[in-house]
Amino acid sequence: MIFVTIGTQEPFDRLIKTVDEFAPELNGMPIVAQVFNSTYKARNMKTFDFLTPKEFEDYFQQASLIISHAGMGTIISALTIAKPIVIVPRQVKYHEHRNDHQMATAKRFEALGYVNVVYEEQHLKAKVLEMLQTNGQAKHTIGNVASNNLIDSIRAFISS
Repeated sequence: MIFVTIGTQEPFDRLIKTVDEFAPELNGMPIVAQVFNSTYKARNMKTFDFLTPKEFEDYFQQASLIISHAGMGTIISALTIAKPIVIVPRQVKYHEHRNDHQMATAKRFEALGYVNVVYEEQHLKAKVLEMLQTNGQAKHTIGNVASNNLIDSIRAFISS
């Protein structure tokens, strides 16, 4: 199952429409999407405007692939549980957000080699197909607790 999440601040019709359009080409792979108040009405995937935290976690855990906006919570969650993720940042030029902080987030995580990023929707289908055909693995994982290095740095700062 593919889980698509766009956060809960604003709709992200460009992403939802793109996934919905190529969904029939995924050989019956189920797709579940958290779409907030999307004006686009998906025909080829199961959608929810809102999910409870438990429902969200269940879909997230069950998914073989996550497709998401460049929200920090989703990215960190995927990295923590080694879940393959493709992020599609919202962009100001498409009136999807107030500023391009999601572009900055995507570029930074991409430069670190932590996530797959697709900046333009016409490239999303190819990336998803590639990941499904190769049983795409998470590019990187992180622990769910702070590293010793970070803890030591904070201790040193507090002690000084």
